[in-house]
Amino acid sequence: MVQTRFLIAAVALLACSATASAQFVPPPAKPVAPRTTAASPRAASCHNGASFDRFLADVKQQAVAGGVSQRTIAEASPYLVYDQGIVNRDRGQRVFGQLFTEFAGRMAAPYRMQNGQQHIKQYAAAFARAEKEYGVPPAVIAAFWGLESDFGANMGNLPTLKSLVSLAYDCRRSEMFVGETIAALKIIDRGDLHPDEMIGSWAGELGQTQFLPVHYVNYAVDYDGDGRRDLLRSPADVIGSTANYIANGLKWRRGEPWLEEIKVPQNLPWEQTDLTVREPRSKWAQLGLTYPDGRPLPNDNLAASVLLPMGRNGPAFMAYPNFAAYTEWNNSLIYSTTAGYLASRIAGAAPMRKPTAPVAQLPFNELKELQQLLVRAGFNVGKVDGVLGQQSRAAVKAMQIKHGLPADSWPTADLLARMRGATAQAQPAGMVR
Repeated sequence: MVQTRFLIAAVALLACSATASAQFVPPPAKPVAPRTTAASPRAASCHNGASFDRFLADVKQQAVAGGVSQRTIAEASPYLVYDQGIVNRDRGQRVFGQLFTEFAGRMAAPYRMQNGQQHIKQYAAAFARAEKEYGVPPAVIAAFWGLESDFGANMGNLPTLKSLVSLAYDCRRSEMFVGETIAALKIIDRGDLHPDEMIGSWAGELGQTQFLPVHYVNYAVDYDGDGRRDLLRSPADVIGSTANYIANGLKWRRGEPWLEEIKVPQNLPWEQTDLTVREPRSKWAQLGLTYPDGRPLPNDNLAASVLLPMGRNGPAFMAYPNFAAYTEWNNSLIYSTTAGYLASRIAGAAPMRKPTAPVAQLPFNELKELQQLLVRAGFNVGKVDGVLGQQSRAAVKAMQIKHGLPADSWPTADLLARMRGATAQAQPAGMVR
């Protein structure tokens, strides 16, 4: 979640998208503690050459210093083993580049909207309590619940402690996962879960809305009154805890909208269509923005941004300050927009309009080439991976402005051709590429 969820959620999300069942599946039976696999020298290099066993002893000492009991350390130790396969999986992950309409069409499918509405009816008391206490609408909670695990049907099947400690020993995000490992031990220590119950995703997320252990410790609440915070089995605990995290962790603004589909005119100043640009709805109305059916936007001062996930020829949305909670939950724009859209559908919004014509998307290799050209032009696009992230979108907008193209942040063949031409003109005479 927050700054880390985008690294780990998208692949798991895609893997479970075909599952339409909304029935809860209990965690697997108690796993047999696996044998420790050999830790790679590459992993040890960032720990002054310490072996995994030496590293683990230090983590245990930190956990005890943080208040974890020796009893819990003993109970958890059979599960605190290294698995190189988890590390390999983390290093090899790749978010699939898809059009927003394709991704949302699959992940915000009608069955998931319907299941969300059914769950709101089934657990009406818990949802009503959560909205009263935290100000988070039921549809917002239900959308995350559906996307993250299909309401408990897909929570992962790997031992959490093994995943966390393996990623902690790896050098890429060691400090973060040491903290997550200690948080998982605290979950055990306070009696919420037993070590053998901690089964989840390969990246250590737990429960029906996939909390990282730190968030489990900080935001999980006992909503069913049984004395435990059980995000694996208790729908009430899932609802209350997710609302608590959205409200207090992601700073949800009570009573305000999050995302609405809109219709934009073709003469819109495209450079203003960005999440960093907020204007009153009254100003957007003056610029010709309306609801999809032509109804005017409210003539008020509620701040909003225009979001074009596929550029000016694709769907358009009015993103309100509460949309920041979605990009904090997962800063992949395709996920956050899909989550906000699904919540609006569960709340009763109509399906988004289909583009009047197919929106051209650069092939993977050409998008990667464009990223390389943007880097040569001095932009930071993050990883050059052929995936249009927010840094790449910002760089694309800047180059569209430079080349006099509609600055809607959507990479096009025209922009790529102009950047290729600019690079070729900049090459010294006689240079062979």
